[in-house]
Amino acid sequence: MDRLTVIRNLNDMLLNEMPEYRPQAREFSQDAASQRRLLRSLMNVRPPTPLPPDFLAAQDALLSQEREEKGSVDAMALPDLPAHPGIALWQGDITRLKADAIVNAANSALLGCFCPCHGCIDNAIHSAAGLQLRDECSRLMEVQSCPEPTGRAKLTRGYNLPARYVLHTVGPIVRDRVTAEDRKLLASCYRSCLELAAEHALESVAFCCISTGEFHFPGREAAEIAVGTVTRFLQRPSSIKKVIFNVFKDADKQIYQKLLGPAPGAETAR
Repeated sequence: MDRLTVIRNLNDMLLNEMPEYRPQAREFSQDAASQRRLLRSLMNVRPPTPLPPDFLAAQDALLSQEREEKGSVDAMALPDLPAHPGIALWQGDITRLKADAIVNAANSALLGCFCPCHGCIDNAIHSAAGLQLRDECSRLMEVQSCPEPTGRAKLTRGYNLPARYVLHTVGPIVRDRVTAEDRKLLASCYRSCLELAAEHALESVAFCCISTGEFHFPGREAAEIAVGTVTRFLQRPSSIKKVIFNVFKDADKQIYQKLLGPAPGAETAR
């Protein structure tokens, strides 16, 4: 079965579940790129309900194929920064990193982004992992029965990501200016992720730039907190051998390079 047929079949299955989106779906062209965008949109808005086995099989086959086409990057093979053993800097798409865990900057509902094709990292990670990730997050939140507190972390499987696990953390939202509490909570995000990773004997963790996007934490100050917290954690014994600071924007790369120094021979991949 060709890819376009697979995508259309997946769209049909989701639209049968959510017929209220049929009018919007008819606005999408029939070419492969448009139908793939429709699929991502429908996956983004689908609530966490039981997943039909036939949908999962087709979705996993498609996402696995896309993962192979994008190519994965071995986190443990990234070079350590000369002045910071155990720390690497890498610019690119975090959903390509083959690490024990990648970190997702989540919101307090912890169910992923419901905004179709939104550019946030929460959306990117959930879209690449597949709908099982939202389902697992939903089960965790049902047990917790309250919003996820800022500064904590939860661990889920990575599903169709090259990463084995996803660490979900809710960063502080900066309103007018950065407060001492904001700084404390951001440091707690990094520390909680590392502690939870160590509890599960993980060896490599890749961090995104927590809170610097939609949550408006200034990039430079956030990076200083991230580097300080990670550096202190790595000074004590644990299973963690490699921490990757993953950046996507050139501005964030420059900030981390000023703090850490450039990564020798590191690949830039987008």
